[in-house]
Amino acid sequence: MSAGQLLRDAMEAERPLQIVGTINAYTALLAQDGGYRAIYLSGAGVANASYGLPDLALTSLNDVVEDVRRIAGTTEVPLLVDADTGWGPALMIARTVRELTRAGAAGCHIEDQVQMKRCGHRPGKALVSGDEMADRIKSAVDGRVDDRFMVVARTDALASEGLEAAIERSCRYVEAGADVIFAEAVTELEEYSRFVEGVGAPILANITEFGKTPLFTMAELASVGVRCALYPLSAFRAMSKAALAVYQTIRAKGTQAGLLGTMQTRAELYETLRYEVFERKIDELFEEDQKGEGAS
Repeated sequence: MSAGQLLRDAMEAERPLQIVGTINAYTALLAQDGGYRAIYLSGAGVANASYGLPDLALTSLNDVVEDVRRIAGTTEVPLLVDADTGWGPALMIARTVRELTRAGAAGCHIEDQVQMKRCGHRPGKALVSGDEMADRIKSAVDGRVDDRFMVVARTDALASEGLEAAIERSCRYVEAGADVIFAEAVTELEEYSRFVEGVGAPILANITEFGKTPLFTMAELASVGVRCALYPLSAFRAMSKAALAVYQTIRAKGTQAGLLGTMQTRAELYETLRYEVFERKIDELFEEDQKGEGAS
């Protein structure tokens, strides 16, 4: 079964589907062990965590594909990927979809900002026309090598053009072939309800911290018909805060002894990595080598 089909099945099995951000292969394993049916690779996560850069269109398709390959090669959970604006014109967008599919992604979202994009919860966003964005979606759909690969259209129009314009744009994106609409920077549950009623396609809610969207609960999102709830950088933010505290404490106190209770133990790390499974395999191979040497 393809990764895209797994993501579609997860959307049917869980409503709303919780999709958690994983910045690398290890956090993807943690999410998998946590019981999540779908995971996510954020463009900001790639820029921030892998390259130490702000989310300002400073990373490339190859940068993202490398992280997709590492995550998808480690877990069995379908991975949705942030493809920003697609990294170029029509043929490049089609290539983006093909490359992400080959790397193991289950789907991607493409947004209607200009190429020099900004974080969806920052001021100063500029959008391309609805026609140009519809062409982006058509190019993404045309680029599929797996027809179950999920193409998600993100619209940032609500903040600058208003609700009706955002819904109108979303309808055009669905007509162009988008499977899901990612409504960015929504501030009211009623706005989600209007998207659900007006668009006629599954709606994804971005429940990111410290942004414009309140931290709506699963029950609240379900009550207005939202189909997916995205938590793009929740774990990364918590990890970063914890790491900073560790670095500051060791520097100030000269020891990490007082921090052990906040740390994942070696045994817990090994359990997540299935360390003993790998170890047993090495022992089995070594044992076979020893038998072979004895026979000679």
